[in-house]
Amino acid sequence: MFTGIVEDLGKVKAIKSGSHSMQLTLESKKIVEDIHLGDSIAVNGVCLTVTSFSTNTFTVDVMPETVKATNIQSLQMGHVVNLERAMPANGRFGGHFVSGHVDGTGVILRKRKVENAIYVDIGINEELSKYCVLKGSIAIDGISLTIFDVQPKKLTVSLIPLTFSETILGIKREHDVVNIENDMLGKYVIHHLDRKQESSPITIDFLRQNGF
Repeated sequence: MFTGIVEDLGKVKAIKSGSHSMQLTLESKKIVEDIHLGDSIAVNGVCLTVTSFSTNTFTVDVMPETVKATNIQSLQMGHVVNLERAMPANGRFGGHFVSGHVDGTGVILRKRKVENAIYVDIGINEELSKYCVLKGSIAIDGISLTIFDVQPKKLTVSLIPLTFSETILGIKREHDVVNIENDMLGKYVIHHLDRKQESSPITIDFLRQNGF
């Protein structure tokens, strides 16, 4: 479990590509300060398992399904990635519940500065947008953010200057692909309602009509 509060910007030091899988070696002195074999690390919001580590690097395996479903497939030597270690049980919970199980990808459509905020418009498909709620939480490349506008094929998030400078959203450009994980609690609620609509009067429309 993660919080979506990025701890460090890592760098891709080595890539071994299989026919459909990958092995990545990433550099980050901060992350390896407290790391063990089998630890979960969020890399651009993707939960991956540490298979080896040194004084300033660690290695993870990426399965075929993960390569296919995320922007991990586009990483190259020298690329910078967001990194977060799993949340400790006694740690502060600064973001929202992030599982590291990416739901899909989006494309940056536009970035613009509005006073001290940076607005980022991201193109998504309708399947992802149905789980997006105005003022709700979403993880973009593993960053916990708040949705400020949502349309059938687009959402908008706002970044403070610190988030812009300390995560890869600050260096990504228009047309770049980002990983998206919808809010975990919302996904469970909608999944439950979709399965119960035929047998229960409690539907999404019912909840909307009654102020939920």
